[in-house]
Amino acid sequence: MKSETVRPPLWEINSRVVVFAAVGAALYAVLGLISFTIPGTQNVDIRPAFALVPFFGMRFGPIAGFFTGLVGNIVIDQIKGYGALTYWNWSLANALTGLIAGLLFALVVSRINKEAVRLVAVGVLTWVAMLIAFATTITDMWLQDLTLGAWAGVAFGPLLLSNTLVALILTPALDAVWEPISKRIGR
Repeated sequence: MKSETVRPPLWEINSRVVVFAAVGAALYAVLGLISFTIPGTQNVDIRPAFALVPFFGMRFGPIAGFFTGLVGNIVIDQIKGYGALTYWNWSLANALTGLIAGLLFALVVSRINKEAVRLVAVGVLTWVAMLIAFATTITDMWLQDLTLGAWAGVAFGPLLLSNTLVALILTPALDAVWEPISKRIGR
């Protein structure tokens, strides 16, 4: 008899969600400092720790993913000297990535039983969540007086390329490590 994974309601805020959201934000804030700015871009970093944002959204719910992305990115920006709210729209895009990834996981990936197919779906849906969420940074056109071409060429495009590696490799790797633990604890 196969044991079923217990999934709490998507929008429930309980102590478990609060704890995982706080842990996710703290991990992202600390590990996010290990990054490499892409030359010729508008402060776009290759940030391997970004994989934590969709992972926390997928595994601990969209609220935990949202909080992990928002608070983690605000803390990273503050520590790096940009100011907590200078790039508020990019912090919001991080948050939306966690939220959307959590929703997509609940709707699609959690129903897949084959490990390899599930991991591919995790990567693809992470990328889709990231694409949708970071498209909101088009607000830089008004906030920083950029043209569409400049925004796409020095901000959105480089971020999309750098985070594609994270989305397709690191997030599925985290999920592959977490899956057996999840089954063992019934979550």
